[in-house]
Amino acid sequence: MSSNNKMTKAEIIENIYDDAGINRKDIHNIIDNFFEQVKAALEDDRVVELRGFGTFEVRTRKGSEKARNPKTGDIVPVRTHGVTVFRPGKELKKMAWDLRK
Repeated sequence: MSSNNKMTKAEIIENIYDDAGINRKDIHNIIDNFFEQVKAALEDDRVVELRGFGTFEVRTRKGSEKARNPKTGDIVPVRTHGVTVFRPGKELKKMAWDLRK
């Protein structure tokens, strides 16, 4: 993993290539297609459940007429809008819980 503790899509592709020996371009296309499928499902207001990993969904965040701009402190209206949410699955939660012991 890179020194900044962040994993990139390129590193994931390289790791899959090292493990499976599949052509890098094919891996890249599969990963891109996977993300497009997730985005399309969310756009259609569907929940994406990846058992053992977690769930992606779009929730509605209620708007406010009295929200504040954190930089200026000015009151600004914010309309009701959608937000993407990820809920980790039980296995991922347990892994993360045990990670920082």
